Amino acid sequence: MKVEPIREKDLVQECLNYLGNKNERDKIMFSIGIYTGLRIGDILRLRVKDVYHKNRIVIKQEKTERYIEIPINKELKKILNKYCEDKTPTEFLIKSRVGYNQPISKDRAYKIFREMSEELGIEGVGTHTMRKTCGYHLYYSGGKDIVNVMNILGHKEPSMTLRYIGVTQDTKEKAIKKLSFS
Repeated sequence: MKVEPIREKDLVQECLNYLGNKNERDKIMFSIGIYTGLRIGDILRLRVKDVYHKNRIVIKQEKTERYIEIPINKELKKILNKYCEDKTPTEFLIKSRVGYNQPISKDRAYKIFREMSEELGIEGVGTHTMRKTCGYHLYYSGGKDIVNVMNILGHKEPSMTLRYIGVTQDTKEKAIKKLSFS
């Protein structure tokens, strides 16, 4: 299965509503992903002290082992601050119910998003959907500045980013649909 971004904003909102009604923790996980573009492994390592009343997330990426700083947008900041109010600074944000202060597993995160996608009838959803959704909407809401999106996602080539966020596929489909010989 190829993981895709969620292209429609109303569908992103539907996902947030669904997750919020099931479990606020899961909505927070999805919100962090779509607002920051972080990979699931990095999201799961976040603790309350990393985001509560902060203006940016500073994290050493699990995959690249590079430090990055990501601004926390005002909508996400409001959501995070409310969620963190009654939590201790060292508590994991996406805490498992199993064990003492452990994050959920990547497998559990994947299952949460698969359940959501099945319930809402969305295809191509996995944990990377959050990151791709962030990139896709950054591209279209930011004047199609692919270099900026590429830098935010940590890619080396614009062509890789365009393919990653599904813009290349969208462009091909539109071109084919417009093709006419009559």
